[in-house]
Amino acid sequence: MQIEAGARRVHSQSPTAQAWRRFRRHPLALAGLVLFGVVLLATVAAPLIARYDYAALNLPDKFQSPSFAHFLGTDRVGRDIWSRTLYGGRVSLAVGFAAASISTVIGVILGSISGYYRGMADQIIMRFTDVVMTFPRVVIILTAAIYLGQSIASVIFLIGIFSWPGITRLVRGQVLSLREQQFVLASRSLGSGNRRIIVSHVLPNVVAPLLASVTFDVNGAILLEAGLSFLGVGIPLPTPSWGNMLESARSLDVLQDGPWIWVPPAVMILLTVLSINFIGDGLRDAIDPRHQQG
Repeated sequence: MQIEAGARRVHSQSPTAQAWRRFRRHPLALAGLVLFGVVLLATVAAPLIARYDYAALNLPDKFQSPSFAHFLGTDRVGRDIWSRTLYGGRVSLAVGFAAASISTVIGVILGSISGYYRGMADQIIMRFTDVVMTFPRVVIILTAAIYLGQSIASVIFLIGIFSWPGITRLVRGQVLSLREQQFVLASRSLGSGNRRIIVSHVLPNVVAPLLASVTFDVNGAILLEAGLSFLGVGIPLPTPSWGNMLESARSLDVLQDGPWIWVPPAVMILLTVLSINFIGDGLRDAIDPRHQQG
């Protein structure tokens, strides 16, 4: 009787409540959520907890190891590493979420058109997607960045417009299966237009599997920004990002004698990427239909 009552309670819950219940059973996902929350809160509260201006030069205190005055030390021109790490997190996270948003919008639009209309539209979009996926993304972005110039907006734009193929393929597969479902056929028989069916009936059912993929796209954008900034074509100085802070490790003296300069941004990238990966794994497990059947 207790088992039957528990089963009735589970089935009476909304899909969102059931997904949250499964998400809470994923310890690494909960740990990732807490860790990412701490990182996000620290970056948002940077003006309150940063003790110095991230761009302020202080040559008498240059290349100082961590101390009470400077929690994480200073770089080669005396800038406070603690302040630069906090404000750099703002930039890196903003680039990650903004670029992922651009790639998601492009991928959802193209994937929806390709999966719903099929035929010639599907062939053109998927062949174009295949072409984009064959080119080395980093090389294309490096080349384009030289012509567009260095700025936060250009980095977000370039990462976003070259990161949509995976989302497109995912959405296309979901739409292909949904377009033949009974509720879509019923809506079509009642006279609903294709645009209304896609927006009101198809896309809401794509959101759940899309969420997990978007989290991994955010990770990819953060890592790609770090790589571009490390190569000198990402976020321009003096604006800090975790990537251009790592660029200082290209100098042998900093790499060997000043680990406090490059270790903090490296650790923050590691913790952020791990936490988002754990959240993405938890979301994928929570919304997987096989778990719902179980």
